[in-house]
Amino acid sequence: MPKVRVLLADDAVVVRRILSDTLAEDPDIEIVGTAPNGKIALAKLALLNPDIVILDIEMSDMDGLETLKEIRKTHRLLPVIMFSTLTQRGAAATLDALSFGASDYVTKPANVGSVSAVMQIIRETLIPKIKLFTRRSIAGDQVVRSAPRVSAEVAPLALTKLVLPTASSTLPHPTERVEILAIGTSTGGPDALNIVLAQLPADFPVPIVIVQHMPPMFTKLLAERLNSRCAITVIEATSGMFLEPGTAWLAPGDFHLGLEREEGRMKTCVFMGPPENSCRPAVDVMLRSVVQHYGASCLSVILTGMGQDGLRGCEAVSNAGGQIVAQDEASSVVWGMPGFVAQAGLASRVLPLQEVAGEIIRRVMAGRPARRIGTTTMSSSYGGLRG
Repeated sequence: MPKVRVLLADDAVVVRRILSDTLAEDPDIEIVGTAPNGKIALAKLALLNPDIVILDIEMSDMDGLETLKEIRKTHRLLPVIMFSTLTQRGAAATLDALSFGASDYVTKPANVGSVSAVMQIIRETLIPKIKLFTRRSIAGDQVVRSAPRVSAEVAPLALTKLVLPTASSTLPHPTERVEILAIGTSTGGPDALNIVLAQLPADFPVPIVIVQHMPPMFTKLLAERLNSRCAITVIEATSGMFLEPGTAWLAPGDFHLGLEREEGRMKTCVFMGPPENSCRPAVDVMLRSVVQHYGASCLSVILTGMGQDGLRGCEAVSNAGGQIVAQDEASSVVWGMPGFVAQAGLASRVLPLQEVAGEIIRRVMAGRPARRIGTTTMSSSYGGLRG
């Protein structure tokens, strides 16, 4: 099997050297070129024909965002991983990069004490993603889509654009009314969340809890961006926030999100327990807590993401009689998390991303009075759409 051809762009000589040395240790990877800025990276792109580009965000002359935009004009499907700093500025730029078509990102190691520690972090975080996006991952583990993603910038904001499954679709008829929506996602999640949440109405009748695998600062900015683009309220969770309909609580980076009851009301609980599936926050942790308090009244939605976080949590949801929807392979950036759930037979529906919001609304409205959403009246039964 040919080696993965990597082009690196970073304006720091030390960073380029550490990246090159670390990646070159892997027998499946070849560093075909390096560049100190975006202009040189673009010039080398045509000459070297790399399989993937690792792109620093903050570079002189031409930064990573401008370089990414230029790459996407001529190489729509070329995987690009952003190498970003763990700062507020870096987080904001990373979210911009994801909306501009970056495949994923890795944060630069900071305050780890030694070069060897930095190299180990690169081995653990960057190399798996390089192999994942160049189809060198272990066969059958998860599927990476090469099709272009729908950008968060073009996500449908008007509720009248809601894409709903047909009334003739085969759907289960749960005995418990949905009282909470729990969403788990990772790679590709920011765009996916924007597309799904932007289609939910301001008076969405149940609370929403979300785990998106992201580090601190990133989740706060993501929540702010989602809140600015959605009719529902989206906030980064802290402990002690009482759940309300029409509001989504996003787990903060490096903290698990759970729930607890106080005087008959449900509130958030944010804590630093051990990572699960190498993740904190972890979808499994959130889903177990949701099931503990809501049982069969939970609707779990698993969107695009690397790995299998959410699989055990969805098993708990299923065992409790709750409902599960998973994003399909074709519309996922990485069909890892939803793929494991779907292949385990846990999801009652596996749907394209643009149909997920409609399915959520159908299920949440089951057992509730008919109401008008945009220009569409949604009945309390799954099959009862009336124009």
